[in-house]
Amino acid sequence: MQKMVYNQGKRVLFLLSFFIVLSCAKEDIDDLSDTLYVRHKGADMPAHIYGDASEKVFLIILHGGPGGDGLTYRSGTIKSEIEKTCAVVYFDQRGSGMSQGRYSKDEISVDIMAEDVLALVKVIRHKYGDDSQFFLMGHSWGGTLGTAVMLKDQDAFRGWIEVDGAHDAKGIYFEYPDNFRRVANEQIAANRSVFFWEGVKDKIDGLDTTTYTDGDFYSMNREAYKAEEKLANDRIINKIKSSIQGELAVTAFFKNNFLTVGWSGSRTQSILVEDQGIFENLSYANRLNEITIPSLILWGRYDMVVPTKFAQDAFEGLGSTSKELVIFEDSGHSPMLVEPDLFAEEVIDFINEHKDSN
Repeated sequence: MQKMVYNQGKRVLFLLSFFIVLSCAKEDIDDLSDTLYVRHKGADMPAHIYGDASEKVFLIILHGGPGGDGLTYRSGTIKSEIEKTCAVVYFDQRGSGMSQGRYSKDEISVDIMAEDVLALVKVIRHKYGDDSQFFLMGHSWGGTLGTAVMLKDQDAFRGWIEVDGAHDAKGIYFEYPDNFRRVANEQIAANRSVFFWEGVKDKIDGLDTTTYTDGDFYSMNREAYKAEEKLANDRIINKIKSSIQGELAVTAFFKNNFLTVGWSGSRTQSILVEDQGIFENLSYANRLNEITIPSLILWGRYDMVVPTKFAQDAFEGLGSTSKELVIFEDSGHSPMLVEPDLFAEEVIDFINEHKDSN
């Protein structure tokens, strides 16, 4: 009797183990919800992965900032449409979001952060297979970091998507005055918010925009966001839909610790902008020709934060024989939020065109 019970117990344990192994082997990767941590050079960085990974196609999103966070991009049609096409990787960069580590001047740099992204690729390959395919998308500051990644190892990716990106961080400061005056003059000529735009011109004229200073950069950057808000209120560009705003609010207050995000982001931005001078010294404009993989440039017509001049510069400068520039006529700095349907369509078409379907 004891032997029989023992054997029955062994059988139960075997079946239980079998089903556990089977469930792991058949992980539901066509509706993936996973979080990986990348440990690299003193930092632990979370990468939240959602979407259809059945073809092992991964879109890594590099958030803005410096000092933003990945999950704020999981809204609108990125969540509802692009995740149906591939697995989207929402990555918290070193010193950003909910990443952990020591963040001194020696431990945060564009070069190290580019290495972090390549380390992320290795971690995903390790878990999901060497046949995994990767696309990289960088928005705003993510365009700076993404360009650095491309210049370090573009062969790791099937395609590069730059969204209102700061690949020429140094150039933004000196383009701001002309862009402000151009848009201000257009709006004044159309008799829209004349008092506001006259005030913008007065503020710009009051700055010494021939020599870079952090204070004047931040002043013009803040003015750029105010200008986009005014353009939205005057219905020159679309406003962010209320449903997307709700998703962003949920992320800010329930998915992340906003105190950690705020402190880390502020510290990281201070190091990169004030100590290392990325907006004073860093430009990849003369190296864009080294990027030869398929590339998609997406930009808002009324981007006041990273002016549209840089979209054309990217398109002309990239060395790829397969490249496309799309201007969103009703958007400012964030077309993924302002024209989400068209944004998703462009991204999905690009991925489908350049992924390996074999």
